[in-house]
Amino acid sequence: MDLVEGVGESSSPPRSFGSCALYDIKNDVYNRLVESGNAEAVTNPELLREQLDSHFARLPASYGLDINMDRAEDVLLHQKILDRAKDPDNRPVYHVRFLENYWTRSDEAEGQHDFSDSSTSKAGGSLNDEGIRNRMNDFETCSKLGDLNLDVRKNFNEKEEIPAEDSIRRHGVSHIPIHEVIFSTIDKPKLLSQLSALLSDIGLNIREAHVFSTADGYSLDVFVVDGWPVEDTKALHEELEKAIARSEGTWSGSSHSKSTVEKALLARSKPEDWEIDRRLLKTGERIASGSCGDLYHGMYLGMDVAIKVLRSEHLNDTLEDEFAQEIAILRQVRHKNVVRFIGACTNSPHLCIVTEYMPGGSLYEYLHKNHVVLKLSQLLSFAIDVCKGMEYLHQNNIIHRDLKTANLLMDSNNVVKVADFGVARFQNKGGVMTAETGTYRWMAPEVINHQPYDQKADVFSFAIVLWELLTAKVPYDTMTPLQAALGVRQGLRPELPENAHPRMLDLMQRCWEAIPSDRPSFFEIQAELELLLQEIEDTIAAPNGS
Repeated sequence: MDLVEGVGESSSPPRSFGSCALYDIKNDVYNRLVESGNAEAVTNPELLREQLDSHFARLPASYGLDINMDRAEDVLLHQKILDRAKDPDNRPVYHVRFLENYWTRSDEAEGQHDFSDSSTSKAGGSLNDEGIRNRMNDFETCSKLGDLNLDVRKNFNEKEEIPAEDSIRRHGVSHIPIHEVIFSTIDKPKLLSQLSALLSDIGLNIREAHVFSTADGYSLDVFVVDGWPVEDTKALHEELEKAIARSEGTWSGSSHSKSTVEKALLARSKPEDWEIDRRLLKTGERIASGSCGDLYHGMYLGMDVAIKVLRSEHLNDTLEDEFAQEIAILRQVRHKNVVRFIGACTNSPHLCIVTEYMPGGSLYEYLHKNHVVLKLSQLLSFAIDVCKGMEYLHQNNIIHRDLKTANLLMDSNNVVKVADFGVARFQNKGGVMTAETGTYRWMAPEVINHQPYDQKADVFSFAIVLWELLTAKVPYDTMTPLQAALGVRQGLRPELPENAHPRMLDLMQRCWEAIPSDRPSFFEIQAELELLLQEIEDTIAAPNGS
């Protein structure tokens, strides 16, 4: 979808997570385990520290932000669950426990809720019990997911759906047992929908979903649910076992995310594997608009998501083909520097693509709306992230074709991810393409000239991105996009910034060479940038170490 120039997919205002993101959470977990006399911490503290380092390294930073330090042992449970999932015969690994009772009151004290702390499970797996309580107190008997019309059962505000003894009902009080279900298996685009459907089939209402992907291709999914009428978890565990058995072994697979077998399976997968029921989506504010559609911030199973919606009045064969191409590419890519695909709604005329929400917004907004002048170390970090994402795409035979700062998005930790694959394509067998596509200010001359081009067209666009990072300016800002394109055809390039690092200037100029074969690959670019960043960090650290 052709969004307006300078606007990227999934962009939104920055969101702060507070000081908890600034310290090393795994050290706090280790210290809590030692203080509590945990057996593993007492018998082999060094091994435990290594295991925690490995565990946290596998998971995104958002995992650490959700850990409740009063239940530090939960981290060990998550680690064991993930380790068990490595065996295909175990998948999916699941763990059930009772959390607490949620009390509702319908008389004059309605709206006041109390929670018992009578968890009966010795091995806890909750991510942040205090956070769960706080958010539940905000629900007015309806969680973040309750508003999404999961259609599992009626909202608890509807009294006829609340089972209660007559004596309790006379006092206007009822309790709702809250349970937690943890899953781990091979991560894949359809997994979240599959798990939510499984829980729904046994009558559970999802109140929260904490969803994490490991760096090596596994999932850790923690659901807070109600709908199971008793605290005892044995029967619930048995129901889950039956529901999983009915799934006919769709949980196993290679843990290697780039395997040829997995890609072939993905290529043959049916739409229902990643199809999202629109009733599961809650659409929020519009955060971007284009000629053919709009981008919204939304919610899906308790997660912040970006929803790219195609306007029905603009649908045609070409647009629907681009829509299908984008899904085909998103389904096959999974990398920490590429925006994650969650699912899509493909029932015309209601077409939309759902991806992870990037709270840091786009690099375009970060640079130009905030007028940020980057320090060299931060600039290099951003550029390296882009290189990693683009090198991954190129290794998988994908040309982005519209690389620009508006399509480079940041998460809450300022990790940059490549986004918006509306015009991306798999490179054809001949290795070249001819169609003009992209955004003029970032477009390579061979693309503007309708000449054959390959992945090196993305490298040219990256050079313009580097220039933006160095200058915090819009390229060719005194020209119209068409004037800029005509200039690039004749050899025009942005004016070299003053006081920039000479190695950055040299790299940038090599990336925007007129002859594509003279441009370096993203693998080579990344190596140069990482070397320069290491030298800068060593220089900064040298006085402190002397």
